[in-house]
Amino acid sequence: MSLERVGKSLERLLAEAGLDRPLRGWLAIDAWPEVVGEAVARRARATGFEDGRLIVEVDSPAWVSQIGFLKRDYIVKINQRLGEGVIRDIQFIAARGGRG
Repeated sequence: MSLERVGKSLERLLAEAGLDRPLRGWLAIDAWPEVVGEAVARRARATGFEDGRLIVEVDSPAWVSQIGFLKRDYIVKINQRLGEGVIRDIQFIAARGGRG
């Protein structure tokens, strides 16, 4: 059996078990830097995923406010890559003590 066929079978099994969307949500963490660009990725790092919500740790409260205006755009871009409805919200959290 080819690796491609195994991958397709695994995708189907995950979808049937209802696990495909949560797993794709975790892929958003890896996709984050490319979606938001280098400048934002230096200040905001995706750290978790829970029930359709991507959790992003941000350098400062000022940056939380600034990138909060772009939240909808980021959700659309991530969902274009991973599948519609994978990310329903992004929660920006100011890092304790800053990330330097």
